Amino acid sequence: MSTVDSPAAGSKTWFYGTGRRKESIARVFIRPGSGKFTVNGRTAEQYFPNHAWLHDATEPLKFTSLAEQIDVVATAKGGGVGGQSGAVRMGLSRAISRFNPELRPALRKNGFLTRDSRMKERKKYGQKGARKRFQFTKR
Repeated sequence: MSTVDSPAAGSKTWFYGTGRRKESIARVFIRPGSGKFTVNGRTAEQYFPNHAWLHDATEPLKFTSLAEQIDVVATAKGGGVGGQSGAVRMGLSRAISRFNPELRPALRKNGFLTRDSRMKERKKYGQKGARKRFQFTKR
């Protein structure tokens, strides 16, 4: 599904993309507008206080030069803020590729549409964690 009626009763058509990273899931809606970027009801600068997280989340807009032309509304849940920034990045990239299909090859080539499949490794029995063992005593 490429367009949605509205995330919060807006009149223009919204373009939707889902992003996932680690345990985080982000739903990202975009539409032509003035360049507003909100995540969970807050501005992106407020939600991602770390510069690296903010850069990660907004990178697809800067790459495609659409930062001042579209409004972004994202809802992120699960995981931590770093994972959520990666999820927003992927969801935003997918929404942009639906908004303008001509940008899809460039986004794909630069890794914006590639899912980062790295997940937390499970804890094993007989061990302290996923890799760490209990302390060994000889005598």
